[in-house]
Amino acid sequence: MSETEKKTPPGRPRRPRAGEPLRRSVLHVDARGRARMVDVGAKSATRRVAVARGTLAMGRESFEALRGGRLAKGDALAVARVAGIQAAKRTSEIVPLCHPLALESVEVDIELAASRREAVVTATARTTGKTGVEMEALTAACAGCLALYDMIKALDRGAAIREVVLLQKSGGRSGTYRR
Repeated sequence: MSETEKKTPPGRPRRPRAGEPLRRSVLHVDARGRARMVDVGAKSATRRVAVARGTLAMGRESFEALRGGRLAKGDALAVARVAGIQAAKRTSEIVPLCHPLALESVEVDIELAASRREAVVTATARTTGKTGVEMEALTAACAGCLALYDMIKALDRGAAIREVVLLQKSGGRSGTYRR
């Protein structure tokens, strides 16, 4: 057993220290390096908000069809918003080590950027709880992009989901993050 493992009580994660090998500081692995769900039982419930963004780039024809509401499958923007909300609610079923959360709200907005022929999906997730909603916001942004791809794929199989990122998060012990 390493010195680090001797000093840390079993089942209690340790925060990373500068210069320490990553495998010893990651909270989602136990002392043997096995994946585990973090125990959030001792944490205080706080208001938590996360905002994520994903982008779907596409060709001129598909962008114009999307913007003009002329896709064969119907209202792609409405479908993408609902897909994002549904995905956020099911994040713990998709991402193995995520805690199931009681989401208080999920918003999915889509902006069409004509100069770049992109649909920009922005998702905001909110809860009051013991763990953050970053994964829910990221999952919502991804699902919104995937739904849009599905709606335009008959016109544009070359469309590409690009840069899915966390823009900001607040709440919890680690405080506020802004990209």
